[in-house]
Amino acid sequence: MSINHHSRRDFLKLTSRGISAYTLSNLVNAASTTSPLTMLHHKPRAKSVIFLYMSGGFSHVDSFDPKPMLKQLNGQSMPVPLERTQFDQNGNIMASPWEIAKYGKSGLEMTNMFPKIAARADDLAIIRSMTAKFSEHSQGNFFMHTGFPFLGYPSAGAWVSYGCGTANPNLPSYIVLRSKNASIPVGGVSIFGNAFLPATNQGSIFNISENQAVPHITPTMLKAEQRRSLDIIGKLDRGFADRIAAKDAVMASVANAETAFLMQEAVPELTDISSESEATKTLYGIDSKNENQAEYGRQCLMARRLVERGVRFVELSCCNEGIGDGNGANPWDQHRELQRGHGAMAEQIDGPIAALIGDLKTRGMLEETLIVFTGEFGRTPFSQGSNGRDHNPYGFSLWLAGGGTKGGVAYGDTDELGYRAVTNVSTVYDLWATVLHLLGIDHERLTFRWSGRDMRLTDVHGNVIHDIIA
Repeated sequence: MSINHHSRRDFLKLTSRGISAYTLSNLVNAASTTSPLTMLHHKPRAKSVIFLYMSGGFSHVDSFDPKPMLKQLNGQSMPVPLERTQFDQNGNIMASPWEIAKYGKSGLEMTNMFPKIAARADDLAIIRSMTAKFSEHSQGNFFMHTGFPFLGYPSAGAWVSYGCGTANPNLPSYIVLRSKNASIPVGGVSIFGNAFLPATNQGSIFNISENQAVPHITPTMLKAEQRRSLDIIGKLDRGFADRIAAKDAVMASVANAETAFLMQEAVPELTDISSESEATKTLYGIDSKNENQAEYGRQCLMARRLVERGVRFVELSCCNEGIGDGNGANPWDQHRELQRGHGAMAEQIDGPIAALIGDLKTRGMLEETLIVFTGEFGRTPFSQGSNGRDHNPYGFSLWLAGGGTKGGVAYGDTDELGYRAVTNVSTVYDLWATVLHLLGIDHERLTFRWSGRDMRLTDVHGNVIHDIIA
């Protein structure tokens, strides 16, 4: 009997090689195929995005939006009515333990919590008037990543992958980097998901602390045998796809298997940093005695190597310091011991991120690489307990660098205590509208028809923040 007379299920039962090849599709969560857009909507300023996500919510009033009034009114009651906070254990105004200074030729005011990032002030576009709709971590993480507070919607990285397509067929176009001390943010892997977009756009998680960043990446079959098996499975899948309604889902699985096959050579070369100079490794802090700083430095270096190879969207994960209620999923969540917890987190990421900006700039890559630094919300200007801060979605800061943005600028303001955004109030939708614009995409035209509606990353909202674009 010829192979064509077997059912797909029978074939998989009868041939171990077919099963081995089929499991290649599970090596990664995603890959990326050609963009559904025939062309970008306008000339892009950026080709890739590096998303530095500070899960748990770092304090803007202790970093990029310093408020001298906190020191003047330290210990006093808040002079304005307060919204209910996450734990509603609201104390009095709490001064920042970090010092305020002006940095760079631009004279941007920041604290010294991130001294090395602050030294790159002339490369930063700080948005000080960001707002979010949710003050709980899971909803906040989903909202910042997808524009919606719950499961079922694609991550921004998936939208970028879908809209821009791949520049390197040997690697997924959306990659999430992890280290051994870094956990998935609250909400789980779905915050990196593709939802109703093709499966080729889902985030692929690389744990770069492991011997193999992607499990089972080392082949157990000869390349020629794998190729023959993939060809057979692909032929069977394409025939199956022609007979069912969910054709796109089947073809996305075929594309993922093909990318997994190509990744077997690309990933080991990518994660082997022996070719990097000792000066570069030192610059990123990979040789640091601080294990978490070394791990985060490796992530930053890997992010540069990924965008060099054409990966569209790279997300980094902070390592857990375990201080002041900060945990693996929320390492910036200091409801107590803010100075100690934020200080340890800042030490972990400050040098590596500054190195990443400088390295990209030296290599001429910063102009086409957009860096986004944010958490899911900010923190209150008043204390929780004696020395912590609660969640604050009503006004907080984030920054962008490179990729066509202006450097040395601040956009928007919170009030004199840093509690609420008051001028140029911005939203998560505005952030992603701006990111897509810099990638050459009109956020209102990047849509996917699902359940009878044209869906968008920015839902029915969003305005490009032109004031921070060079």
